[in-house]
Amino acid sequence: MPHYIRYRSDSAVSYGILDGDTVREIHGDLFHSPAETGVTHRLSDVKLLHPCQPGKIMAVGLNYRSHLGSRPQPAHPEMFYKAVSALQDPGAPIVMPRDATDLHYEGELVIVMGKPAKNVSVEQARDAIFGVTCGNDVSERNWQHGPGKDLQWWRAKGCDTFAPLGPAIATGIDYSNLQLQTRLNGEVVQKQSTADLIFDCPAIVAWVSGWVTLMPGDIIYTGTPGATRKLSPGDVVEVEIESIGVLRNPVMAS
Repeated sequence: MPHYIRYRSDSAVSYGILDGDTVREIHGDLFHSPAETGVTHRLSDVKLLHPCQPGKIMAVGLNYRSHLGSRPQPAHPEMFYKAVSALQDPGAPIVMPRDATDLHYEGELVIVMGKPAKNVSVEQARDAIFGVTCGNDVSERNWQHGPGKDLQWWRAKGCDTFAPLGPAIATGIDYSNLQLQTRLNGEVVQKQSTADLIFDCPAIVAWVSGWVTLMPGDIIYTGTPGATRKLSPGDVVEVEIESIGVLRNPVMAS
């Protein structure tokens, strides 16, 4: 099934189907019967962008038992928002904001919505999901729950570049049991199957839709496994998910 990307070629931004090292250009709405134009590019000749333009970004906290520690398992998906302006492209830098002291990676599977969802059942939610991609829910732990904790996670989760996404949206795959792996400077620091999610993708969408209408293109980061580590300028973070691809981002000081 197709893997969709968004890319820049010369000055134009387009969607395309990734076919090995070839990009097949498409036109029209990505979520409503996109059609191929017949134009192709070499992947090496285009600049990959985050693969969709969501109206909103939501995320789940505490969704792997390996990430809970001593905290109790939540009774339902614990949701929060990330700013749309936090989106970052594959290969582009995660920029440490001023005064950040404890920046962490969080490798995650990300849901991409394909249909509107309001008060949907789990089965209806499954049908409303367009595909999945890789994401990094970059987090500043001091602003999240340290001595410098804010009332809300607007900085901790929402600073510019704190939502790397991509490289492609995988469609038509079984995303219920994919191997997720995060690497820091080549070292594997997170490794777990999406089968271990406490709340799987359709359950998350169904829960959210009871209060917030999800629209095509909206995305949901589904949670990170295990422990995370502090990032420093010069580091490189890679989030790889089976059957999707590798999201790679360097870290740089502001």
